[in-house]
Amino acid sequence: MRVFITGSTGFIGSALVKDLIGAGHSVLGLTRSEEGAQELAASGAEVHRGSLEDLNSLRSGAAAADAVIHTAFNHDFSRFKQNCEEDQRAIETLGEVLVGSDKPLIVTSGVALIAKGRAATEDDPPAPISPAFPRASEHAAAALEKQGVRTIVIRLPQVHDTQKQGLVSFSIQIAREKGFAAYIGDGENRWAAGPRLDAARLYRLALEKGRSGARYHAVAEEGVRAKDIAEAIGRGLKIPVKSISQEEAAAYFGFLAGFASLDITASSEKTRNDLGWNPSGPTLLEDLQNMRYL
Repeated sequence: MRVFITGSTGFIGSALVKDLIGAGHSVLGLTRSEEGAQELAASGAEVHRGSLEDLNSLRSGAAAADAVIHTAFNHDFSRFKQNCEEDQRAIETLGEVLVGSDKPLIVTSGVALIAKGRAATEDDPPAPISPAFPRASEHAAAALEKQGVRTIVIRLPQVHDTQKQGLVSFSIQIAREKGFAAYIGDGENRWAAGPRLDAARLYRLALEKGRSGARYHAVAEEGVRAKDIAEAIGRGLKIPVKSISQEEAAAYFGFLAGFASLDITASSEKTRNDLGWNPSGPTLLEDLQNMRYL
């Protein structure tokens, strides 16, 4: 199968490219830079020049493929609303090309804010669009599904290796700047997590075996305690670890304060049963232990 991938040189996308090619698929990877083009070519993928802002490049890439996987997202949180709007336009543009074709469109979302007081499941609907959380990827996919596009959603937790760990990477940066690693209150709130290579493999399994309209969770660990994450960061940076109050969180965490005290847990039981996905990579704390902090 020839697969068009946005975000093909990104954290998850680059692993996905290698996984797909290793499984016998061919990849058409979107990139805007010469460096990205060289990386894709070295991986054995075809290069498709363009960007999320260049909607014509999205249309031509989708039209030239048997399937589309959308992993790209701008994680500059200073312009989160604009990034969410850009993401929605990209999904809608890709979907327009696929209407009536039976070609799958796999869209990326997250497990945050889906359930309160329990682990989110694949059956839970996405969080409503709001000024506080304007991301509309799942809503855009659902609208395309009604138009006849075969859509699948992959929900990501904190995806990690020894280089990056989702929002935890920002926690490391903040701790380095502040001189201590912090958690809020008793630090008992948890974040779901999953290894990078296992997440990439889930996209492939969803492509090969996924059901139209399905949601799948790339969750290997249902929840890792915030206190344990902070202590791992403290050990890595060789700095103190402190509990701070909710009132102190904004000054310490900045844009991350809204997430820092949340319990973002999720199950992947249905994903494992439906797709035979069995994550085997390291835990989040193992990757934090083995990363180079300098």
